[in-house]
Amino acid sequence: MGYDRLICSSLGQKLTKSFRLLMLACLVGWLGAGVLAGSGLQAADQTYPDRFVWIFGWNLTRPTDVAEIQAVLKDAAQGGLNGAVFSLGMDSLCKKQPVYFERLAELQATCKDLNLEFIPAVFSIGYGGGFLVHNRHLAEGFLVEDALFEVSGSEARYVPDSEAKLVNGGFEEYRGNQLQGYRFHDQPGVVSFVDTVVFRSGKASLRMENFQANPHGHGRVMQEIKVRPRRQYRVSLWVKTENLQPEGCFRMTVLADGRNLSPQEFSIAPTSDWQKVVMVFNSLHYETVRLYAGVWGGRSGRFWLDDWSLEEIGPMNVLNRPGTPVIVRSEDGKITYGEGRDYAPLRDSQLNFNWLDRPAPTLKILPGGRIRPGQRLRVTYYHGMSINRGQVTVCMAEPEIYEIVDHEAQLLAKYVRPRRVLLNMDEIRMGGSCAACRGKDMAQLLGQCITRHVEILRKHIPGLQVYMWSDMFDPNHNAHADYYLVEGDFTGSWKYIPKDIVIAVWGGRPRPESLRFFEGEGFRTLVACYYDADDLEDVKGWLELARSTKGVQGFMYTPWTKKYGLLRDFGKLISSASR
Repeated sequence: MGYDRLICSSLGQKLTKSFRLLMLACLVGWLGAGVLAGSGLQAADQTYPDRFVWIFGWNLTRPTDVAEIQAVLKDAAQGGLNGAVFSLGMDSLCKKQPVYFERLAELQATCKDLNLEFIPAVFSIGYGGGFLVHNRHLAEGFLVEDALFEVSGSEARYVPDSEAKLVNGGFEEYRGNQLQGYRFHDQPGVVSFVDTVVFRSGKASLRMENFQANPHGHGRVMQEIKVRPRRQYRVSLWVKTENLQPEGCFRMTVLADGRNLSPQEFSIAPTSDWQKVVMVFNSLHYETVRLYAGVWGGRSGRFWLDDWSLEEIGPMNVLNRPGTPVIVRSEDGKITYGEGRDYAPLRDSQLNFNWLDRPAPTLKILPGGRIRPGQRLRVTYYHGMSINRGQVTVCMAEPEIYEIVDHEAQLLAKYVRPRRVLLNMDEIRMGGSCAACRGKDMAQLLGQCITRHVEILRKHIPGLQVYMWSDMFDPNHNAHADYYLVEGDFTGSWKYIPKDIVIAVWGGRPRPESLRFFEGEGFRTLVACYYDADDLEDVKGWLELARSTKGVQGFMYTPWTKKYGLLRDFGKLISSASR
């Protein structure tokens, strides 16, 4: 890709006054910085030199972003904090417009005035981050193997070759309140009811209410379905709600051997008219799945379901990169056809991991090639997928990501030149499924990925101190097998990363097992706590735990919903504990 040679027009323009202000702030911060803490663990009765605030939820695209962030920074300084960690897309600087840099310069100048260190958060594997801004095809790929296509004219279309289907999806077949064709639905006649008055189509729907009559607050329906391994499926369902509580409790999910093949959340208001929800999953190696819809832990209100369907679909969101090759063969597998000779590259011109209710692309057949009309083909390819309202993981084994890291690290050194950075390496929920990473030791691959990030960053910013989220390196958190859609095991990942990385241990309630694990492994830690609570009681618990744990270097106020009302009190609490 040659990212080291890429020059974006926004960066090639003459520096404005704000750009010069940015450079001055960087230089002053760099020259005036104190000596970094040593790599050895500090005593348990240490003070806390790192007292940070996490700045999250802005992207500097709105004129009001700077003023809103500046208000938070002032509260942080007044509370005695000394650093701000910014999640502002600083791993895709070559894609930014001049106004972004002007606003970034204002924030750096504010940090300098308030004696707050400006710390970028960069390079997310788990959430795609700047990598997908550069190239969406770097998403982790899920295998569809030997799918059937049939040639008609100048194109070949996907042909479902399994009998997977959801029966009685319109809820039209029933006896009393008992539906036909379903493995179960919770407490017919008490929680679940066939409704012949309110429905979207046909003559009936499924209504659920009285959740407190269930010991767990459940109101669910489930059907077991035979599927073909390594196929892509789309599930659609219409939902209507009335005063449904708690908010956001509705789920639709597909399980196989207890594993969730499409972890999703849906934005359905407590009261809403009929709304279509859609999700996509890959069957992986499974032959049977269980499809659920409903609520877990419902408290009150009601909802209706209608027109539930499942379909095997073609190469929607097909990926095109070296680690996701497309292979086209004759139906008997004896002939392998050539891209550019027999068929055009298989591409999805509407590639969008969150736009699921659309047709899949076809395979274009080239004139003069060996593929004939009426012929049946077997096609292998990889598709990307999002989970949890848009999370898309990047493939750690694809070499292009390191070209991007190198290019963006140069720009980070040029326009920000931080003394510290936080690597956004958390919640890596996919991996081990495309040709580039399949069969690899996922723990070792993750460690190698982190190590290369650190090496490239320090090549361009010598002496850089690196912080990193803890969960993927903590066996008490996410560093284990059977993690979401990962085909592999993250156990032991902590063995493959540099020991001088400071680990940001995150979460709500204090976890002594996590802090003490990293203490035992010789890592220094930053406690990233708070997590949108209504008080600071959990923070006080973390402080008590830190007093008996070596290597705790500091604390970070860490909200995810712009909940900064307790920031000053947090800062005073941590600052007083540091005296």
